[in-house]
Amino acid sequence: MTDLQQTPSARQDAGRSVPWWSDAVIYQIYPRSFADADDDGMGDLAGVTGRLPYLAQLGVDAIWLSPFYVSPQADAGYDVADYRDVDPLFGSLQDFDTMLAAAHERGIRVIVDLVPNHTSDEHVWFKEALNSKRGSRARDRYIFRDGKGGHGELPPNNWQSVFGGPAWSRLMEVDDGSALGPQWYLHLFDSKQPDLNWENPEVQEEMISVLRFWLDRGADGFRIDVAHGLIKEEGLPDWSGQAGMVEGESPTVEATNIEDEEQARMGGPEESDAGRSPMFDQDGVHDIYRRWNEVLAEYPGNRMLVAEAWVEPAERLARYIRQDEMQQAFNFDFLLAGWDARRMAKSIEESLNAASSVGSPSTWVLSNHDTIRHTTRFGLQDPTNFPKGVGSDDEQPDEALGLARARAATLLMLALPGSAYIYQGEELGLPEHTALDSDVRQDPSFFRTQGAEKGRDGCRVPLPWHSDAPGYGFGDYAASDAGPWLPQPASFKRYAVDRQDGIAGSTLEFYRSALAFRAEYRLGAGILEWSPLNKPGDGVLSFNNGSVLVFANLGTGPVDLPGDHSVALSSSPDAVDDTRLAPNATVWMLPEK
Repeated sequence: MTDLQQTPSARQDAGRSVPWWSDAVIYQIYPRSFADADDDGMGDLAGVTGRLPYLAQLGVDAIWLSPFYVSPQADAGYDVADYRDVDPLFGSLQDFDTMLAAAHERGIRVIVDLVPNHTSDEHVWFKEALNSKRGSRARDRYIFRDGKGGHGELPPNNWQSVFGGPAWSRLMEVDDGSALGPQWYLHLFDSKQPDLNWENPEVQEEMISVLRFWLDRGADGFRIDVAHGLIKEEGLPDWSGQAGMVEGESPTVEATNIEDEEQARMGGPEESDAGRSPMFDQDGVHDIYRRWNEVLAEYPGNRMLVAEAWVEPAERLARYIRQDEMQQAFNFDFLLAGWDARRMAKSIEESLNAASSVGSPSTWVLSNHDTIRHTTRFGLQDPTNFPKGVGSDDEQPDEALGLARARAATLLMLALPGSAYIYQGEELGLPEHTALDSDVRQDPSFFRTQGAEKGRDGCRVPLPWHSDAPGYGFGDYAASDAGPWLPQPASFKRYAVDRQDGIAGSTLEFYRSALAFRAEYRLGAGILEWSPLNKPGDGVLSFNNGSVLVFANLGTGPVDLPGDHSVALSSSPDAVDDTRLAPNATVWMLPEK
């Protein structure tokens, strides 16, 4: 056991009655856009190390790093070519070790992203598969199939990629003399991301080995990409739906009520068993995570797994966090609720009940690297809408309104029992970059849909640290021709860290205060009790968590606050006028003494 493995548990867990992850605030770092230490335009691990004091002052308990592995970067690192090394874009294994040790010294745990559903087409396994015949051991690690039609010229089924276009690609190989000709391989995402065959024991053992590699280095946990996608329905049956990502599916069938909207986002009625798509949320995934749970249990310090699983209803998502499986699962239902009191209340109630039924805490999130930032979503005319990216020709949000609602939603979220995730830059109030030129976009979904989907680049723009520096201080570009890998909008100048640090009322200081208050009153470890003041139909959400009364106004007019409580923290400086709470605002209140 190394010091890296010992530090956080020894320092922080003494006397705790619950594991650290059950009520942690976890900050997502998108490494290429967080901080650039070597000034080449791309963020890196050394940049993360250099900004750890900032994160410690913010008050987070852990950081989650999006992929930094060796990759051709066809999908920003989610196409992994080597799971056991750091891509030179981001540094080296030594840089990872240095970063992890420095984080642990500050009591900050480190969660790494694991991408088990697919590899890069440049992974050594897939290269071997390309040079092997049908039915070979190498091809069995992936999902290869003969095509349909007289000569195998049609895909094996009608599945569509999450990124747009067919989910199958045909190999450009020499005909091996069979009647069927070249085979097809499955890729639920980009064609450069072939899906692994998780029915193959060799695949299962390899990924356990990868887990151990990073656990041995001291990683505190893993975020599991596409956790619900590893097992496909037997026979790979046709399906007429369109699988989608959580960043905001516009329904492909009309939703008539709230209960129908989740199904609408996932493509409407499905043809496969139990109303689920044949490529997602198959029961066999749970056997995989039971084994992983056993592996993590061998290591000290309450190591954890968090599932990225686009699963509904809440009862099915809860299956991923049963006591012998994962520790957390992102609550995308809460994220998808948008700025709507009834939808939020429904999501909170169902999420807490489902998590409680399996003895686990819930996990809350409003934004991540796959979603339009909630500051921007909440500024749209329909603040429950989730477009697939925003471009200059699309509706432009009300930036000030979106920020006010985002801060109010954040204060509401941070008061909920369980753990909470913050996406880098939301503590600054960053909006989406809604006017990126087509020639700088890099998201594969933009290209696979011929620009019909703007994609996720707008939420991945590098952070602004210094308002008057080139690249807003993301790197030191004063004496070089380099600049951030994605251009930053001019609006980022006023959101830069140096414009907010120490400034009363700024979004950064608001987040620092909220996280400190949350820790002091142990809201993450508390219990929610709906208040008699809770009236979602009127746009009011109100609940108690211990001695703290939470009061949120999602309506259009001011509402009266209870006279027997005083405001301890508000989402904006002008949220309260005498005894009334303004629209688009949230307060935390304490009983009058």
